[in-house]
Amino acid sequence: MKLILLGPPGAGKGTQAKMLTEKFSIPQISTGDILRAAVKEGTPMGRKAKAFMDAGGLVPDAVVVGIVRERLQEDDCRSGFILDGFPRTVAQADALQASLQEMDKELDRVVSLAVDAEALVERLTGRRTCRQCGRGYHVKFDPPQQAGICDACGGALFQRDDDQEETIRKRLQVYADQTAPLISYYRQAGVLMELDGMLPIPQVQQEMLSRLQAS
Repeated sequence: MKLILLGPPGAGKGTQAKMLTEKFSIPQISTGDILRAAVKEGTPMGRKAKAFMDAGGLVPDAVVVGIVRERLQEDDCRSGFILDGFPRTVAQADALQASLQEMDKELDRVVSLAVDAEALVERLTGRRTCRQCGRGYHVKFDPPQQAGICDACGGALFQRDDDQEETIRKRLQVYADQTAPLISYYRQAGVLMELDGMLPIPQVQQEMLSRLQAS
């Protein structure tokens, strides 16, 4: 099963990817993780990426795609993979498609989780984390027994910088500008599966699995 997960920040891609990884015994591939790993391991593409990173620049698409290609050729990807956070642009999608064709691989499905932007802002700005033990809460959906205090260890709860409203709205705008066009791209390719990410997590999982297994 060769999949791509699309969705704005906070749509639940990580939660769904974990379920799919366990169900199909295939790896979840995050570009951030494999970029750091390639740099650490000193692979050919990792060395190229490090040169750009050391110079304070963005890693070019060609290098990112090359690192993804290196990862997809590893043994644990023989039965499939889940790409999470890649591609981010139509240009990256074109490059990925060319690489897959060269490797004689073909995408089975691109799963797009649709979530209302204002609901995402509420979901993400409400997250709180314990400074002491790292346990997560939500002020509305999963509040602590005592406001601002961790139930588990009594540590103080805080809001991460990434969960500030201004930051979230900027991230959502970047997604709308750069990544949302991939929905039309993959719809035209005939591999898009659109799901309502506003539904409860178990319901999203159930619909996703039934549709994947029926295809």
